[in-house]
Amino acid sequence: MLINSLVSHAFLMSLIKFLLLLLSLITTNACANQDDDFLAARDAFRSGDSAKLAILAQRLHNSPLEVYTAYYQLRLKLETTDIAEIKTFLARPEDTPLIDRMRAEWLRTLAKKQQWDLFDSEYPRLITIDAELNCDALQSRMRSQEQSALHEAHDLWFSAKDMPDSCTVLFEAAITAGVISQQDIWQRLHQALEAGNMSLAKSLAGRLAGSRAVSAASLDRAMDNPGRYLEKPPLDNHGQHVVALFALQRLARLSPDLAAERWATLEKHFSESEQHYFLGWLAYEAARKHDVRALQWFKLAAKTSLNEQQSAWRVRAALRVQDWPDVISAINTMPEAQRNEAVWRYWHARALQALGRRAEATTLFVPLSAETNFYGQLAGEELADTPILSAAPPSYQPVRQDISAIAKLPGVQRTIALYRMDLRTDALREWAWVTRNFNDHELIAAAEIARRNEMYDRAINTAEKTVLVHDFSLRYLAPYRSAMHEHIRENNLEEAWVYGLMRQESRFVTSAKSGVGASGLMQVMPTTARWIAKKLGLKDYRESLLHQLDTNLTLGTYYMKNMLSSLDDSPVLASAAYNAGPGRARRWRADTPLEGAIYTETIPFDETRDYVKKVMSNTVYYAREFGAPPRSLKTRVGIIAGKTSDTALPDDMSPGGTP
Repeated sequence: MLINSLVSHAFLMSLIKFLLLLLSLITTNACANQDDDFLAARDAFRSGDSAKLAILAQRLHNSPLEVYTAYYQLRLKLETTDIAEIKTFLARPEDTPLIDRMRAEWLRTLAKKQQWDLFDSEYPRLITIDAELNCDALQSRMRSQEQSALHEAHDLWFSAKDMPDSCTVLFEAAITAGVISQQDIWQRLHQALEAGNMSLAKSLAGRLAGSRAVSAASLDRAMDNPGRYLEKPPLDNHGQHVVALFALQRLARLSPDLAAERWATLEKHFSESEQHYFLGWLAYEAARKHDVRALQWFKLAAKTSLNEQQSAWRVRAALRVQDWPDVISAINTMPEAQRNEAVWRYWHARALQALGRRAEATTLFVPLSAETNFYGQLAGEELADTPILSAAPPSYQPVRQDISAIAKLPGVQRTIALYRMDLRTDALREWAWVTRNFNDHELIAAAEIARRNEMYDRAINTAEKTVLVHDFSLRYLAPYRSAMHEHIRENNLEEAWVYGLMRQESRFVTSAKSGVGASGLMQVMPTTARWIAKKLGLKDYRESLLHQLDTNLTLGTYYMKNMLSSLDDSPVLASAAYNAGPGRARRWRADTPLEGAIYTETIPFDETRDYVKKVMSNTVYYAREFGAPPRSLKTRVGIIAGKTSDTALPDDMSPGGTP
């Protein structure tokens, strides 16, 4: 009897396992079929094949992605379909960005047809408003509130970027009405030239008359060869002064020495305000090249209004020579919003501390130390005798019911399906939309769902949004550890630093590819990969292997080790080299030893400066997650040795491919 019972139980267990396996296979096949149908429907939409799309849409009728096929079908006939059909789609209950996107596309169609009454009735329901639709709405308002609409157009005018055609209509009307003046055109011309937007600058130049007239041809000459243009520049009126100042600014970017030399022969032709304006740019370009004259030029330009970039580099120039009184002075002249950024609060406090004003410094360090960024960590270390992170912020672990409730949301299901098909752009939109109003607990539950579905970038980004409670194991995910272990051991690298860099490079998306061609988890450039493969003697290497996990890790970790060992074993220098090339990382050093945090803050490339800060900050958090012995961020960034006569590798040997 007992034997029969055991046999029956074993048979039952085997049957259950078989049924579960069968169910899994059926589910997998169903997903595969659904994916194939959806991708085919997407292709039919792109090719305008409405008949094929209709057949596929019917097959996907009960799928979470049905709203996409409905969107595709309506989008193909948007300009000719009945208004009622459009409104029916816009009234759908799904919480998806597609509804808002359709509303935006219909509004653009209505604006082109100048069906303003319909436009006005639908526009208030739009959630995501871009510049084009904003200007369309102002065009509609011009019918009844012309002056109000034109004054709002005036506020939009001051941009160095090209604006949509719908804004051009408004700007023309505002210029005709005198709401946008010649001075306003003059000011925007300066903005365009400072940003290097030559097409906009030449368009604006054609609107200036009299002494402010600017020749488009002279702008081209100043752009192409500023040195030659400045040999005998015409300087008879304001317009010609603008072109000459633009040429001087261009020359300063190429060489502060040449610009300063040319300026010495030309400055007497310019007004005091023009002199200060140029000196502000000369100081900025010199500071970015770590030229010690930058501070002097900033002081000479004291009466000019510096923009945010110039203000930041005035502080950095003072940091570079550790002129702490000038650090404080430069920060105090910043606009309030900029002055309150974490970076400038930290350096303000450090300057106060260096000048013996410890109590004042502490009042800045204390609130900053609660932040989880690079400077928040450093601030905490200034306050503590032990390394930061000894006391972790409040944490939260979601329960099963919370995770299940979020997982059932159609927007989450759509995201997972889109990720599965590698339709990342649509997946990112869906995920951002569905999580946009989540509280901290919901964000952590959503991040856990993303982790379970190997959407590591979404897991990290979502976990980072929490405000009061956190889950640092989700913020600092560490997938592929078993695959990575051997590579880390072979190259004798610190695991926390490797993961800190990988997190910044790819957010652990194996298919990640940058705009300049860097690929994989470690974002290795093809040229760098070939160089490394040759160094390692990989005779069968070919570019397609760069996308394979093991090859990508082999190349990336070898390059990290190569950079580290050739750059004083400094992870700061090696991280900068990984992003921008070892030659640049070396050139950015000072003549004498420099605090690592100051070196990092004075990296000239915005991308690389932000990159190094995040890699080093990540490293501290990963070390804690991995249970490594505590080691402060300040110790990790250390002291950067002064310049030597060592030979740099080519600048393009950088996986991140920073230009």
